[in-house]
Amino acid sequence: MKKFKRLAILFFIPILISSSFAGCAIDSNRTVLHLFNAGDYIDEDLLSQFEDETGIEVSMDIFETNEMMYQKVKKGDSGYDLIIPSDYMIEKMKKENLLDKIDFDNIPNYQNIDDNFKNLSYDPKNEYSVPYFWGTYGIMYNKKVVSDPVDSWSILWNPKYKGKILMLDAVRDSMGVALKKLGYSLNTVNQDQINAARDELLKQRSLVKAYVGDEVKELMSREEASLAVMYSGDYLTVKQNNEDLAYAIPKEGTNKWFDAMVIPKNAKNKSAAEQFIDFMLDPEVAKQNAEYVGYSTPNKAAFELLDPSIKSNKLLYPEKSLLDKCEIFKDLGENISKYDDAWFQVKSK
Repeated sequence: MKKFKRLAILFFIPILISSSFAGCAIDSNRTVLHLFNAGDYIDEDLLSQFEDETGIEVSMDIFETNEMMYQKVKKGDSGYDLIIPSDYMIEKMKKENLLDKIDFDNIPNYQNIDDNFKNLSYDPKNEYSVPYFWGTYGIMYNKKVVSDPVDSWSILWNPKYKGKILMLDAVRDSMGVALKKLGYSLNTVNQDQINAARDELLKQRSLVKAYVGDEVKELMSREEASLAVMYSGDYLTVKQNNEDLAYAIPKEGTNKWFDAMVIPKNAKNKSAAEQFIDFMLDPEVAKQNAEYVGYSTPNKAAFELLDPSIKSNKLLYPEKSLLDKCEIFKDLGENISKYDDAWFQVKSK
């Protein structure tokens, strides 16, 4: 989501990738892989390539948030064979028995995944997921307007930039900014700390131009705002449109997110899903996808194929000392209601 990173403007919109001309129905005798993914989060040329190589057609639906995806899958019999959610949602779905274990004997290219991206907290035994992309979120700013150092979340509370600040319209992300500013964990369930983060966001409320989703990229490109919370890969996309934009990961640390490929329970085409996962882990395929999407790849073989300027980019591939200050979002279970209540108070002011 990208951590939920490249949010779709529309959701639940079927996109059929087929070698036949537009408007033709799917051949009922052919296998169709039903993929559920975030918007603009895969190079669709690769879907056609997969079909050419395997004869398996790909029908892709778009979801806007992890939570929307979860609600649809939780209802049962969603019809999806493969979905690409974020870390905390994978943990939640695993707990609720909504995911099937992956047969890694069918995914020889799994050897290309860097060991640093295995045995992570949301899937400690590497049974249910295969890493897709990873990254951080930080602060994008316009160098022509912002004269202060951008090295701390506290700049988003600077009254000098009133009406020029964009925050993410996402409870965990925006609450996370305030929690990190205060020196707390992104995953705290301490009510006093959550209330303190809420109060910080309430203090900031009058300075914020808008709480946004994917439109943050266009607003910053057009210089309608000067500071924005943004995901690392989206920054590189936006910078192509405006060279005056820069990005910083605050010294207090941030969220280190992971998105991964998982197979829902009762998927009708599990074999096709595993073929697709293996295809996406091919070094050349993973490289092409990383170049298109703009996020950091966990595929060590694909990483070696990237342009040196990308491999050395410390925003995409930060130093370990900074990553050590970052946290992975965890599923908070019933404690998420504490965050929802706090966020409601911020948004309803």
